[in-house]
Amino acid sequence: MSPAAFPYQKVLLKLSGESFTVPGTTGIDYERVAAIAEQVKVCHKAGIRIAVVIGGGNILRGQSVADLGMERATADYMGMLATVINALALQEACEKIGLITRVQSAIEMKNIAEAYIRRKALRHLEKNRIVIFAAGTGNPYFTTDTTASLRAIEVGCEVILKATKVDGVYDKDPKKNADARRFKEISFMDAIQRGLKVMDTTALTLCMENSMPVIVFDIFEPDNLKKLIDGVPTGTMISSTSELSYA
Repeated sequence: MSPAAFPYQKVLLKLSGESFTVPGTTGIDYERVAAIAEQVKVCHKAGIRIAVVIGGGNILRGQSVADLGMERATADYMGMLATVINALALQEACEKIGLITRVQSAIEMKNIAEAYIRRKALRHLEKNRIVIFAAGTGNPYFTTDTTASLRAIEVGCEVILKATKVDGVYDKDPKKNADARRFKEISFMDAIQRGLKVMDTTALTLCMENSMPVIVFDIFEPDNLKKLIDGVPTGTMISSTSELSYA
């Protein structure tokens, strides 16, 4: 990897829970988790320090349960616990291939994970360990996208790599509109004003106010993460300085 090709040395990888399962199903497909761990290893071998935030939508999404009538705070806490399950699955997959990891949970559960302590997370990253942040922010009403933005800022990451099931950010839903166009770059303000659903408004605003760029890419495409760090144009860049352009 050329150092000029990928200018970031500390990244936060935001994974959706759906990336851990076969599309259209729920639960954990360990082969998919293992495949993601292999992509993480490629980044690690390239000298990039990596923090990870994982959603829990493959197991339980708090908002969806709340929509069915459950009290929202309770539903969100259940969703946070789902992210812990996913974090442990990724930890296991990473350590099987020789990576050293730490899971830090925003909800204390000392038998299976460290409590989230910013200075401790920084120390782990300095030692080139992979830090997996679980249980969201520890508070209901916040998404894991907001968690990713917050943690990335707290531990000094230089970019958020948002791994999704689409190959970037589109001007309209590509599944419903054949004429949808993918952005190569877009600013945070444009993304907010257009109501694009790439991240929730709180997460986008946090990133905008702290100049934290976000690259949205398709994690389901084999070796896409490797392509990204090798400098191959991949996905959509969202930043405060991005000028609106299409791929």
